[in-house]
Amino acid sequence: MDLSFLPALNASLNGLATVLLLVGRGLARRGSLEAHRRVMISAFAVSSLFLVFYLAHKVWRGFEHTPYHGTGGARTAYLAILGTHLVLAMTVPFLAIALIRLGLADRRDAHRRLARWAWPVWLYVSLTG
Repeated sequence: MDLSFLPALNASLNGLATVLLLVGRGLARRGSLEAHRRVMISAFAVSSLFLVFYLAHKVWRGFEHTPYHGTGGARTAYLAILGTHLVLAMTVPFLAIALIRLGLADRRDAHRRLARWAWPVWLYVSLTG
């Protein structure tokens, strides 16, 4: 089975997740909580679909290592972004599920407290993905 289309699909899903995260944040700030809920659940669904397809692509390619050939400052910047992305990406599913649970349970104060730092982490992971 040819899965060579997955990198382009994954980039599109990641871009869509970023847009949804930004729109969802704007809706919350305007007090459109029902629309915020729908958009953020959509962001979670798109991010989850990205993760499934990302893992499928990794398995299909046999978890091959793709070396970065840049040098100097570019290499340092790449590795710093990659390292922070990997560490933070492992937290996003847990943070997103916690945010969704708090939101759906109408625990707004707890949801807001967590979202103040979890949302930027999710956005950073999405942008650097």
